[in-house]
Amino acid sequence: MIERPAAVVFDCDGVLVNSEPHSVVAWLDVLSRYGHPATKADLEGCVGLGFGQTHAVLGATKPLPPSGEVWPVLLVALERSFNEGLRVFADAIALLDAVDAAGLPVALASASPRQRLDLTLRAAGLVGRFSVSIAGDEVAASKPDPAVYSAALVALGRTASETVAIEDSVAGVMAAAGAGMRVVAVARDDDSKELLHATDALVVDRLDPTLLGF
Repeated sequence: MIERPAAVVFDCDGVLVNSEPHSVVAWLDVLSRYGHPATKADLEGCVGLGFGQTHAVLGATKPLPPSGEVWPVLLVALERSFNEGLRVFADAIALLDAVDAAGLPVALASASPRQRLDLTLRAAGLVGRFSVSIAGDEVAASKPDPAVYSAALVALGRTASETVAIEDSVAGVMAAAGAGMRVVAVARDDDSKELLHATDALVVDRLDPTLLGF
């Protein structure tokens, strides 16, 4: 259990919604059009990275068209996959509801670009749930750089020591910890659990309001 915070900052993908499988499907769809050899395993290795970093990692294996060309094609493929059913994690919503009920400010800090983040929130029915929302393309550097969390703290008007971040990836934990925040990391599968336990985050199997004193 972590001492009750004055504000909470959530990651989106993997914390609030199970969007990563949709990302993999969308990327594979797009990459097949360009004859790129990346596999599902390659894309799963990019979990927690933003679009720009993923594009760069994949492009190092085989050149891809410029990111500006790939991006709109990927968004269309992603929306098509979301429309087949985007799972929202009930435990994360229960925690979000508890934070709201306590009257604490809540923010979203994502590695996703704004267009992707807004698409995800619409598909998940979470538009309007966050007083502050920072996307990966609105800061100078993406996770694991702490910029997105530092920006969220400034927008919230809170200090790092009184704020808790909710994450699910090593890159995200590094970003939040780098901003000086306490971090709760939810391990949605056994593979991520092993990696997350190597960090300084409080690692849990599921989110629960009691973890933060609610």
